[in-house]
Amino acid sequence: MAAFEVRVPDIGDFKDVPVIEVLVKPGDSVKKDDSLLTLESDKATMEVPAPSSGTVKTILVKVGDKVSEGVAILTFEGDAAAKAEAPATKAAPPQPKAPPAPQAAAPAAAAAQPAASAAPIAPAPALAAPDSGTPPHASPGVRRFARELGVEVAKVSGSGPKGRILKDDIQNFVKQALSGGAAPSAAARAGGMSDLGLPAWPKVDFAKFGPIETKPLTRIQKISGPALSRNWVMIPHVTQFDEADITELEAFRAKVNEENAKSGVKITPLAFLIKAVVAALKKYPTLNSSLDGDNLVVKQYWNIGFAADTPNGLVVPVVKSADQKGVIEIAIETSDLAAKAREGKLGPADMQGGTFSISSLGGIGGTAFTPIVNAPEVAILGVSKAAMKPVWNGKEFAPRLMMPLSLSYDHRVVDGALGARFTSFLAQVIADLRRGML
Repeated sequence: MAAFEVRVPDIGDFKDVPVIEVLVKPGDSVKKDDSLLTLESDKATMEVPAPSSGTVKTILVKVGDKVSEGVAILTFEGDAAAKAEAPATKAAPPQPKAPPAPQAAAPAAAAAQPAASAAPIAPAPALAAPDSGTPPHASPGVRRFARELGVEVAKVSGSGPKGRILKDDIQNFVKQALSGGAAPSAAARAGGMSDLGLPAWPKVDFAKFGPIETKPLTRIQKISGPALSRNWVMIPHVTQFDEADITELEAFRAKVNEENAKSGVKITPLAFLIKAVVAALKKYPTLNSSLDGDNLVVKQYWNIGFAADTPNGLVVPVVKSADQKGVIEIAIETSDLAAKAREGKLGPADMQGGTFSISSLGGIGGTAFTPIVNAPEVAILGVSKAAMKPVWNGKEFAPRLMMPLSLSYDHRVVDGALGARFTSFLAQVIADLRRGML
C-alpha cells in the first residue's frame, strides 16, 4: 500500500467548481470507485471516485472550496498503480437545486411584519437510522433529495446494485420514520423520542378500558395511506378558500334534468365543476403542471380526476380530455366511473394521467376542508355543501346559494397571489359558465 495525493481528474472545461459535499473522513476505508466528494457546476453535478481500494488519510478541501482539474483533494493510501491513473468523474445530469424554504401560507401578512422582528426558525432534525459504518453509495441527485428531506444518506440502506441508495430508499426511510418504523438512535431511545424529534407513537392496550373490535385496513386504505403521508410531508401545502354563487347554475341544472328526465341522464354539479375547472386551468396553466427537478412540466391536455366514495375508501378516477367533452357527456362518464369504483372494477388506466383533481363533499356536508394535493399534480379543489346566504348586491342583501371552495396547492409552484386569482376566476366561471367560453 502506498500513500499519495488524489487530485481532481479531468472535468472538461469547468474551472473553479464548488465542492458541495465531502463524503469521506480521515480513517475511512473505501473501495475502488466509491465517491469521495461531490462537485457542482452551473451545468452538472460530478462525483470524484476513489482510484482504488484503500484508506483516506487526510482531507485537503472542505465544502465551499472551489477546485479545478489537478487540485489535490485528499491523501490516500492504496494501490500504488492507481496513483498514475486519473479517474474520470462520474457526471450526472443537472440536478435540481435545493428548493427555497416554503413561504408562509399568508405571504401578505408575513410581508407586513418587520424583518428584524422575525423569530429564527430552528432547522428540521435529520432523520436517522443505525449507521453501518461504511461510506454511502448514492448519486448526487439522490444525495440532494435526501438533504432536502433532512435524511442522512449514511444512515439509509440501499436497495440498488451493490447496495447503491436509490430515491425510493430515501422515500421509504421517511415513511418508516413517520410511522415509527425506523430504528431510533440511542439518544432518541433514551429520551423516548422518535427520530423526527417527536414523542414515540403511543402504545395503548385499549381492551383494558372496554370492549373493542379490531378490523384490518382495506386494500385501498393500505395503498393510499403511505401516498397521502408522503404528499402531506413532502409538499408545502397552502389552502385558499372562496365561495361561488351557484344560484343560477342550480336553477339551470334542475331545468335541464327535468327536460331530460325520460333519457335517464342526470346532470350532477360535478359535471359543471369539471368544465369550469378546465376553463380556469386554461387561463392559469401553472396549476395544470407538475414539478420535474428544476423544470415545470405544463400539460397541454386537461384530465380531471374526481374523488369517488366507495365502501372500501376513496379512489380517484380520471375524466380524460375533459376540455373536448360537453357537460352531459361528462355527467355520463363520471356516473359510469363512479359505478365502476363502487363495484371495485376500476382499471389502472381509469385512474392514471390526471392533471388536476376535485374532491366534492357537497352531497354530505361541511363548510370547508383542506384536501391533500394528489402528487405529481400541484393543486386540488375541495368542494363543500352549498348553503343559502344573504349576499350584498350593491343595493340590498339578497338570498344566494353559495358553494364553498377549498383550493389546496403546492406552494413551490403556486404562490398565494396565483392561488387567489385562480380561485376567484373559478368562482366567476361557476357562477356564469359563459365566462368559460371567452
